[in-house]
Amino acid sequence: MNDKEAIIIGAGPAGLTAAYELLDKTDIKPIIYETTDKIGGISKTIEYKGNRIDIGGHRFFSKNQKVMKWWFNILPLQGKPASDDKILHRNLNHPEEYKMKKLKSNEYQEFPSPDPEKKDRVMLLRDRLSRIFFLAKFFDYPVTLNMNTIKNLGFLRMLRIGFSYLKAMGFPIKKELTLEDFFINRFGRELYKTFFKDYTEKVWGIPCNGIGADWGHQRIKGLSVKETLKNALISSFKKQDMKNVETSLISEFYYPKYGPGQMWEEVAKIIVENGGEIHYNKKVTGIKTENSIVSEIEITDELTGEKDNKKADYFFSTIPVKDLINSIKGDVPDKVKETAEGLMYRDFLTVGLLLNKLLLNNYTKRPSINNIVPDNWIYIQEREVKLGRLQIFNNWSPYMIKDPEKIWIGLEYFANEGDELWTMEDKKFIDFAIDELESINIIDKKEVLDNVLIREKKAYPAYFGTYKDFDIIRNFTDKFENLFLIGRNGMHRYNNMDHSMLTAMISVENITNGIKNKDNIWNINSEKEYHETK
Repeated sequence: MNDKEAIIIGAGPAGLTAAYELLDKTDIKPIIYETTDKIGGISKTIEYKGNRIDIGGHRFFSKNQKVMKWWFNILPLQGKPASDDKILHRNLNHPEEYKMKKLKSNEYQEFPSPDPEKKDRVMLLRDRLSRIFFLAKFFDYPVTLNMNTIKNLGFLRMLRIGFSYLKAMGFPIKKELTLEDFFINRFGRELYKTFFKDYTEKVWGIPCNGIGADWGHQRIKGLSVKETLKNALISSFKKQDMKNVETSLISEFYYPKYGPGQMWEEVAKIIVENGGEIHYNKKVTGIKTENSIVSEIEITDELTGEKDNKKADYFFSTIPVKDLINSIKGDVPDKVKETAEGLMYRDFLTVGLLLNKLLLNNYTKRPSINNIVPDNWIYIQEREVKLGRLQIFNNWSPYMIKDPEKIWIGLEYFANEGDELWTMEDKKFIDFAIDELESINIIDKKEVLDNVLIREKKAYPAYFGTYKDFDIIRNFTDKFENLFLIGRNGMHRYNNMDHSMLTAMISVENITNGIKNKDNIWNINSEKEYHETK
């Protein structure tokens, strides 16, 4: 019997991981309140007429072996090739050969075998390819110094890029204050202007010199021209060790058979089966504090408007920090309120298109099905369109699409809630997206069979606005001994999924070990041990 209870606000990866860990390692009962009717947060999978959409694209890959084992304890590796592997991996016609490839591809060999009774609850091993579409040509991502790049850019531009890079290496910006400084120090001004500036400003909606350098340190870290060339040289002679390569450079990753949401739906089932609770359409509208603890929260039913108060021993928050601070009913210093109110977010729209075919030619030697380019996603660098990325869901998992003879893609746009893109009527927006894709010769609109639009609020916490003063909020919330801020929006950090999970795991460890200081939670994805490069 559980003597204590923990209330977890939000059923995304961090919240679900916290609940799972509490049940596994403590006698504390987790009770999750989720604002929507869906599991997984931004890592959910949306199903539309038998076709599945991954919001943003989620590779299952981590430097942390604990996270890898955690994932594979929920969804083991499939013991045979996926339905497209005979084409994509021509030498893998037998499960034994496939197993050997999996073991050679990484050092995580302690995974359990799949249960024959749960053959669909598995992970797949997938090839990773993402490229940049710019000047109506494909470039490697990350940009690599090879003949294709030189040919596409031309000799003179390559010469300018080379001299600019050498200048940045010899005379770096001493104090990186902005994201622009961060990029220039690692790639040189010319390469930054060619490949980073426009796309990044598409994503965030403001100039790179208005974004803090922290975003680069958070998301890109060790990636540089030097690291890219080093990785290309090493990988040409031997197989990558997935634990010791920059995330942006990995050549393989794991993926649930039916998309990332499958992982979190399975975790949710385990939580409920083991005595935890998950309540949907419940929004936290009030938080009561007493001295140095959170004592209870007010929950409002999104469907009926009914309110209820709930007490607990521990509280985990994964909701946007702005919403958390606005919900606190106690004495909140004005500076904390002002900082929270000034936190910014970027919202996200995905247009799913079902097609007969793409117009893109396959400019690689890698095989593909139905002449689909082999990319998982493509960064759209073209300046004349607002489209940011193009997901090709067939290449994430062949089981993401109902009819394998068709092509299922996702067009990704970045917006601010309330702006022109966000407020555009659904049909008008879908038509706008189709027209953009046709204008850069990726599709013929006559080949579109079906479509759907999905909106995701506060998908990306921003590193501008009042973010530079975020420590004011952290110092305020850290003083509440039984309150733990975890996950991407919970900490206002652009974390990957594995880092969000680790914040939950460390929080539970702190509870079990009686550790009140929360530095080890905030240090995840900032200290050296969590960096992408070793």
